[in-house]
Amino acid sequence: MANRKLTAALTNAFGPSGYEEDVVQVIKEYTKDFQVEVDPMHNVYARFKEEQKGKPVIMLDAHTDEVGFMVQAIRGNGLIDFLNLGGWVTTNIPAHQVVIKNSKGQYIKGLTTSKPPHFMTPAERNKTLQQTDISIDVGATSRDEVINLFGIQPGDPIMPDVTCEFNEINGVFMSKAFDNRIGCQCIIETMESVKAEQLDVNIVGAFAAQEEVGCRGAKVTAQVVKPDFAIVFEGSPSDDFFTDQYTAQCRLKHGVQIRVIDGGMISHAGFLRYAKKIADQHNIPYQIGVRRSGSTDGSAIHTSHKAVPTLVLGIPTRYAHTHYCYLAEEDLDATIKLATEIVKSLNSETIREITGL
Repeated sequence: MANRKLTAALTNAFGPSGYEEDVVQVIKEYTKDFQVEVDPMHNVYARFKEEQKGKPVIMLDAHTDEVGFMVQAIRGNGLIDFLNLGGWVTTNIPAHQVVIKNSKGQYIKGLTTSKPPHFMTPAERNKTLQQTDISIDVGATSRDEVINLFGIQPGDPIMPDVTCEFNEINGVFMSKAFDNRIGCQCIIETMESVKAEQLDVNIVGAFAAQEEVGCRGAKVTAQVVKPDFAIVFEGSPSDDFFTDQYTAQCRLKHGVQIRVIDGGMISHAGFLRYAKKIADQHNIPYQIGVRRSGSTDGSAIHTSHKAVPTLVLGIPTRYAHTHYCYLAEEDLDATIKLATEIVKSLNSETIREITGL
């Protein structure tokens, strides 16, 4: 069973794109048994303390950032204009609580708000909501109060204010940032699961920054690690709440998603076959994802170095890129189990099976 304290620590951490420092500290706290390095971009690399040179390198990837916002300007009346960091649907933004991290490192709570219906004209009521129609209110009455009392300045990052909860009744987590702190948890728990094994590969856990704004961290980590293989963990958006069981590509409580294609990558066919074979051998529930759009760090990793066979394992996440998400513990467990068994099974023979070389 996955470590629920780790789930909470990772998802509760402040970490919009470009501001992942708090997430890095959580990762470091839970990877003390490993050799850990952090680069200037806040990418984190975790390795076993004893590696054997010459072995193939498998990179376990997940991104540390979450979708969030940034202060753009402060109006005279104290309301705050902001920018989106990552992909938001505008109608999901208003009427939620957020946290602004000011330049002193203090966390200031506020609300995303828009004009009340009492003051709207008929034309405004029927207008499509724009992001610029929404502002953040920290309860101030002037620009001076926002700046001098709360210490908020343009450029300060913002995240949804949500605390992780676990429902014992049905085994489902509710939190923000499952995309992709849950992938970070998969890296840590997979490495913990195999650290006592005699492996035929070297593992590098690569926690990448800034995925939500263009897979920027993974472009760096792939250059540093130079992997022979990669497993990308992703809090994968589920579609089971608006599609039927035959057309859904990602469903809660139906196991790990093995992604075949998305907008950024066609997965390595040999690695796909091998992952399904290992899942079947160990009775690990899985589902196949054939995505029309979206992408992961795999888009940057698989074309790096000398071409990297890459597998994307998704943990179904309802309402990704909103303030509140649901995720089933059993799907998390299945993902960690599949990654663990794949890593344990890799040797010269199985690598030839995957690559065909």
